[in-house]
Amino acid sequence: MEKPIVQKSPATSRRKFLGGAAFAATAVNLPIEACAQVAGSDEIKLALVGSGGRGSGAIDQALSSGGTRLVAVADAFDYRLEPLVSKLQSHAAYGKRVDVPESRRFTGLESYKEAIQHADVVLMATPPGFRPMMFKAAVEAGKHVFMEKPVAVDSPGSRMVMEYAKIADEKNLKVVVGLQRRYDAGYQEAYEKVKKEGMIGDIVAAQCYWNGGGVWEPSERKPDMSEMEYQVKNWYYYNWLCGDHIAEQHIHNIDVINWFMDDQHPVAAQGMGGRETRKDKKYGQIFDHHYVEFAYANGVIMNSQCRHQRNCWSSVSELVVGSKGSCFMNGSSAVIKDNTGKVVWRNRGGDGNPYQVEHDRLYKAIRENTKLNNAHYGAASTFTSILGRYATYSGKMVKWDEALAWNNSEMPEKLGLDSTPVVLPNAEGVYKVAVPGEFDPSKPLG
Repeated sequence: MEKPIVQKSPATSRRKFLGGAAFAATAVNLPIEACAQVAGSDEIKLALVGSGGRGSGAIDQALSSGGTRLVAVADAFDYRLEPLVSKLQSHAAYGKRVDVPESRRFTGLESYKEAIQHADVVLMATPPGFRPMMFKAAVEAGKHVFMEKPVAVDSPGSRMVMEYAKIADEKNLKVVVGLQRRYDAGYQEAYEKVKKEGMIGDIVAAQCYWNGGGVWEPSERKPDMSEMEYQVKNWYYYNWLCGDHIAEQHIHNIDVINWFMDDQHPVAAQGMGGRETRKDKKYGQIFDHHYVEFAYANGVIMNSQCRHQRNCWSSVSELVVGSKGSCFMNGSSAVIKDNTGKVVWRNRGGDGNPYQVEHDRLYKAIRENTKLNNAHYGAASTFTSILGRYATYSGKMVKWDEALAWNNSEMPEKLGLDSTPVVLPNAEGVYKVAVPGEFDPSKPLG
């Protein structure tokens, strides 16, 4: 089969990104009144940025919503584009709405700039480190957004998303963040029982977990592979791309607690973590376990655990403790007990797929021009998880306001697969890993 024609993007200065200048040179800074451009329209044009596992899932859900058309795809690697487009075009239900000729297939680390110009909605499913600049470019171009979590990996990126969340409101743009528990009927029912009906009284403490065996193994380094390409392919294991698994996965559970705390974020965190089982150099920089004590302004403490260690106790769940009882949530099922341990309410999980529901709600809000912007709580829960990483990496008490102001980005000076990352291995191929008691989280780890 003939190789598709792809469009490559030039590299961009890190200083422009961090300084808040117009990063996406091709983005159009539309007036506010021009930004709800598809309200009432029968068809919503989609651009997918990131065609890996989550990207293919997101576009399946977006097209399954109906009344949508995929018109552009962008990815760092050209070999991913044709297989995805062909698979989507062969889909019985929506294949005819996949309209992505070779001229609208873009490749490179900055290919999102071209793709977003063709669409009404941008779906962002790249490694999280790129999310802030992509969100900024989409908002400047007047595009609605679906973006996966987390929405940043460091303090500068978090500030950028928080800033552009406000601009999205000003431009009447709709934004959904892939924290799907908020769209899960089971979680919503538990929230109603706890927050609206007061079944457990005032919240006094919380716990949350993402303890499991881990994720995919890093791919091998090939002789002709650049350092940048190697890191992007193995993005989960590098902080500037992933944010560590406390941000990439455990954010789901952390976000539930923030939600039940009336979307108030913690003001400080302290904790511990390290690498006990994933010690090989192929695992890059990230820890295999984190334990964090998050403190909220009202005195509530959230104890947070996430672990990637096999043959250990596993749990992906949340517990909210109140003055009259507790609510335990595991998946979309939940149980409430009173202070004697008696079960006073239970559900068995909600109807509907929350991954699908979040897309359905986005396109409904666009068509009906109703307010919807998850970027605010998405950024707050993202930075909560990052605050936890700062605490475990440093072994110190870290305060929200101080940490949010840090300039500790490791985004490279130029973005291209032939560019040099800030994070580099030593002569033995070992990357720098944070050592509690020695690491200063206000500075790049490098």
